[in-house]
Amino acid sequence: MLFFFLFLIILLTEVWSEVKLEQSPSEVKGFGERVKMSCALSGYTLTENDIHWIRQRPGRALEWIGYMSTGYNSPSYGSSFQHRFIMTEEDSSRRQYLDINSLTAEDSAVYFCARQSTMISIKKYYWPYHIFSIN
Repeated sequence: MLFFFLFLIILLTEVWSEVKLEQSPSEVKGFGERVKMSCALSGYTLTENDIHWIRQRPGRALEWIGYMSTGYNSPSYGSSFQHRFIMTEEDSSRRQYLDINSLTAEDSAVYFCARQSTMISIKKYYWPYHIFSIN
């Protein structure tokens, strides 16, 4: 019986806690420049889930960039994003960052950060992060 109540408390905490992923404003950058995007996390413990980065270019499907093992500063990248894309984490401010170096026209997209549970469940705790275009 005690196990059931503990399970129920954990379940309700997850369902009713307000998870937020906050973004900074969109940017316009030039060819060859660098952009740094942040994903501010609140409403849960940073070490609970990994944070994934995804992008969608105009008229294209979603592309998985990679994820950061929260609390370990140990990123894992999709095969197309291993060179100019850099994910980092700042534990003290509960932020994760995505840097893109040497921007090209192909990098113009909407960028999302997503908590891992959004990748595997119905909950929608993701936020369209950045829309930027290359001049």
